[in-house]
Amino acid sequence: MRPMPRFIRHPILSVRDLLSTAGPIVVLGIALLVLAYKWLDPTPPRHVVLATGGPQGAYSEFGKRYAEELARYGVTVELRGTRGGAENLRLLRDRNEKVDLAFIQGGGGDALYAIDEDEAGLVSLGALFYEPVWIFYREDAARRLGRETRDADVTKTGNLSRLSQVAALRVNAGSPGSGAVNLWSKLLHANRIEAETLKTTNLSATPAVVALLAGEIDALVFVSAAESALVRMLLQTPGIRLFDFAQAEAYARRFTFLTALTVPRGVVDLAKDVPPDDVHLVAPTASLWARDGTHPAIIQLFVQAAQRIHGGPGWFNRANQFPSVQGAEAPLAKEAERFHRNGPPFLQRYLPFWLANVIDRMWVVLLSLVAILIPLSRVVPPLYEFRVRSRIFRWYAQLREIEASLEDKDADRARLHEELEALDARVGRITVPLSHADELYALRTHIELIRTRLAKATPPAGTAVAGATASGE
Repeated sequence: MRPMPRFIRHPILSVRDLLSTAGPIVVLGIALLVLAYKWLDPTPPRHVVLATGGPQGAYSEFGKRYAEELARYGVTVELRGTRGGAENLRLLRDRNEKVDLAFIQGGGGDALYAIDEDEAGLVSLGALFYEPVWIFYREDAARRLGRETRDADVTKTGNLSRLSQVAALRVNAGSPGSGAVNLWSKLLHANRIEAETLKTTNLSATPAVVALLAGEIDALVFVSAAESALVRMLLQTPGIRLFDFAQAEAYARRFTFLTALTVPRGVVDLAKDVPPDDVHLVAPTASLWARDGTHPAIIQLFVQAAQRIHGGPGWFNRANQFPSVQGAEAPLAKEAERFHRNGPPFLQRYLPFWLANVIDRMWVVLLSLVAILIPLSRVVPPLYEFRVRSRIFRWYAQLREIEASLEDKDADRARLHEELEALDARVGRITVPLSHADELYALRTHIELIRTRLAKATPPAGTAVAGATASGE
């Protein structure tokens, strides 16, 4: 096999020396980086579960939009249909349910005046949108109530002005597990109305609307965003009235999770003037909650998606009013707090999400590794220098032994000559960087110097024989 050309062999050997010297430090740096990567776990999971709501509700529709948003980053969002905010809260509390995030309705918990204050292990990503309390009732049922109670104004107009009047009708309060049931109970309690005395049903949203239109019930309670298709349909249905919370401000002062809102006249249909008057409502806010152990990158993706989905103007909010951290009923997640304070991370404006996320999560570790490896890297040049020079200097020991043997008159000169020639041959095969060529040539010069001394110390051929003959004579 033909030997490798010197102009190729020299650079390869130089690189090999450098890698052999710096290799342990590089391996140590990579090992520390791998350990930090596993500890910080910067890569988000590819599958999460989001608890939404009923199939015709706003939660379900928004859940689909979140799934589309996160699909752009390779994350699959499994939508878990539920009966509403109260069931969502129960699923989040139960670790066996494997639900990562959920829409939670303000005031939809079991506590009387708010969601339970001690929600250990749960964090909020912020408020997303208003969920007004829509109480729809049949106009003919209101007029009948007016006749029964001898209220001439209600009999004439068909308008109900007090919650106690609605409570006297056959009301659907929502299905068990929905936040509407708990919120309706709190409103009744505030008006000193005993829920046990009412004619209440607990149908889900779509069957309740069908029953209302068929006259099987007189009123129903919705807690939903204005984007709900059922809400918009009922707002335009003849003979169906929307209850006006004339005491909306009082409710908002009594319950911290409620906000007083107004449906402007004509906002539903300007041409038909629907509604014909401003209507006052009370509304909790819907929030997105997660378990405390949810991956920070997932929280970051959901918060950014919330900005795109809920950041526009609506019937009750200005542009960029949501998502919001105001009135959070659970501790705010750190990633959400950082987003609401500073906006998206700087690197995500210029890098793909996965790369920006890794750098953002690991930059402290990277700086720490640099701080450790820089001092260690200072030993690489001396080690490299030692490795290359040792390839030359180790032959000086053998050369000095040969030189020392020259002083011995009984030494075998022929053997010394063979050893010197073998040493010269081995040194001739040494390859060093050009920066150390002077040391190699110095070694070869010293070998030549010893060769010269050996030649002078060795008697010419035949001298010993001639001396022996002369002695014999």
